[in-house]
Amino acid sequence: MPFIREILNYRSLSIVGLEKNTGKTECLNYILERLPLEKMRVGVSSIGIDGERRDQVTQTAKPEIFLRDGIIFSTTEKHFRQRKLVAELLEIGDLHTSLGRIITAKVVSPGKVMLSGPPSTQELIKWIKNLNYQHNVQLSIIDGALSRLSPASPAVSEAMILATGAALSLTFSDLIAKTNHVVKLVNIESTKHDIPVELTSTQNGIWLYDTSSQKHTVLYDSAFTMNEREVSRKNDGDLVFVSGAITDRLMNKLSSDKYLNNCEIVVKDFTKIFLTPLLFNNFIKKGGKISVMNRSKLLAICVNPVSPTGYKLDSDAICNELYKLTGVAAYDIFKYN
Repeated sequence: MPFIREILNYRSLSIVGLEKNTGKTECLNYILERLPLEKMRVGVSSIGIDGERRDQVTQTAKPEIFLRDGIIFSTTEKHFRQRKLVAELLEIGDLHTSLGRIITAKVVSPGKVMLSGPPSTQELIKWIKNLNYQHNVQLSIIDGALSRLSPASPAVSEAMILATGAALSLTFSDLIAKTNHVVKLVNIESTKHDIPVELTSTQNGIWLYDTSSQKHTVLYDSAFTMNEREVSRKNDGDLVFVSGAITDRLMNKLSSDKYLNNCEIVVKDFTKIFLTPLLFNNFIKKGGKISVMNRSKLLAICVNPVSPTGYKLDSDAICNELYKLTGVAAYDIFKYN
């Protein structure tokens, strides 16, 4: 499929699923099987635990992760000991997790492995840099955890693939709507304004920024102190910068302010947006704008049309409708395996 070739243009890739059993592992295996390992060195890990034979919640069978010769992988000590492949030990990390230290190794003889790597986005960033500098890895792939979009942040990975399917919803229209909403968030455009570094580097606060005078003031110290401030003044600013996450509660507060209800709201990236589709769409329809400091690159949508209970949806209809709505190519990878 075309997105395999496009992956080669990036140094890091995350695969995230909107629900358990949406085909994330199948997508990972599909990619790993087709990458030109003779031309590049590939590393892989997971922010959660993936590759188990049986789902611990539904007790249904799950695909295991298969690694070819030459792939570098990082997993915890517990799962490294349980591997079903021959590997050359490259590094034992200093980070201690509940499953032991992170082991980095190179596959010598292909086989299966469970991945349980760095547990946080900051550790993932360090992992990618380490693979690149210490082990000459040109492409690092992160297998994301259940409904956790943080590995897809452009601060972590340059590109992403989204996995969706019948496990998210058995209703065609609902599945399309939920997936389409996430794609809308991923594709939010970057702001055209130069935000001061003192704002972009901060971890706290909601700020008003005047794009003409380039001055900024604190709107709220945090999302928990929003009731402490009265409505803003017209000359306070024409842009709101949110250092953390934007939630329904914050959006309702901003929308109730007559000087802010059609302003531009800027967040660091799409993983900081936690808005229900109704509130998000209403804000946009009323003239408001949400933009990001760093935009993500969504390469493809992978669709698993089969639910854990065995119910099957029409994958062609899903893929066609998602492409029609989002402009992003959608594939049922199970057809190609």
